[in-house]
Amino acid sequence: MSLFDSFKKKLSSVSEKISAVTEQVTTATSNAISSATESVKETINETLGFERLKEGLSKTRETLVNRLAAVLLPGRKIDESLIADIEEVLITADVGVKTTNRIIAALRTRIRKQGFQNVQEVYELIQEEIVTILGTSPSAEIDRTYRTDHTASPFVLMVVGVNGVGKTTSIGKLAKNYKTAGKRVIIGAADTFRAAANEQLEVWAQRADVEIIMQGHGADPAAVAFDTLKAAESRSADVVIIDTAGRLHNKTGLMQELEKISRVMKKVKQSAPDEVFLVLDATTGQNAIQQAKEFAKVSPITGLILTKLDGTAKGGVVIAIAAELNIPVRYIGVGEKIDDLQPFDPMAFAVALFQEKALIPVE
Repeated sequence: MSLFDSFKKKLSSVSEKISAVTEQVTTATSNAISSATESVKETINETLGFERLKEGLSKTRETLVNRLAAVLLPGRKIDESLIADIEEVLITADVGVKTTNRIIAALRTRIRKQGFQNVQEVYELIQEEIVTILGTSPSAEIDRTYRTDHTASPFVLMVVGVNGVGKTTSIGKLAKNYKTAGKRVIIGAADTFRAAANEQLEVWAQRADVEIIMQGHGADPAAVAFDTLKAAESRSADVVIIDTAGRLHNKTGLMQELEKISRVMKKVKQSAPDEVFLVLDATTGQNAIQQAKEFAKVSPITGLILTKLDGTAKGGVVIAIAAELNIPVRYIGVGEKIDDLQPFDPMAFAVALFQEKALIPVE
């Protein structure tokens, strides 16, 4: 079964499930009807989310997939000239030199061993290698359902990243999704460095309909984090999301600040923070990888949020990030709306990227 067939099977027919609900109205219990209805809603949401992902990757598809289609013309000989053209397409799509070399090496090996003659088969090999590189996060199901797989509440998430990458909006969207999943959420506005940071985060907290703990401009970020956790404890909150100052990754003092925030939070909850998410801007391409490497030096990053995929042709950087960093991509942003932050599904990403260009006819 091909990559696309297996994913289409996952996105099973909504109409069939709706028909099943209709039948159960007359034959089943109310609990069964409710369960089937929820299944339909989940399928619809998955389908709509996938369509939004495809739309968000349109610019990257033009840069990567359309150019691959132009290179992999029916009848073209599979030789070093073809491999060189594929290599150029991958690099210009911000897949990166190191990751491109890995893909090209795998292609050469498989072409030699399996004796491929058809460029359509080479096209499929590229897709398979990309899916392999992307891998699957061990927390994928938890991320998808916004569970908090921790024994002690509240679940504490600290969010880091430079200014302008979409950190504030990502926090708002995460808060909304946790709230929709039935969690009580409190945001801690510990980015006290920028005067407008609190106001921006407060707007997103209102959109998400969650509580926010703030202090004045210039307040101690660690004190804000401490107060937020104490408030979460007293109000039996399930999730705490701590914003941090978005200073440039090469500025001195960032390490000390993040370490202090973590140390102070441990006075309230020993395991805090349970997760540290780094927000990266996809439009910066390879610079995003360098930012991730620098932040990893100052904080134990457990996951990445890649924003603005819908506004860039550099979505290939997702592949490079997965290949070069031992940090899973947890969420991706494909739009400005509050529900446009998606749990990262490598299979869905690959299918959304390549599906429009299964256009090369098989010889």
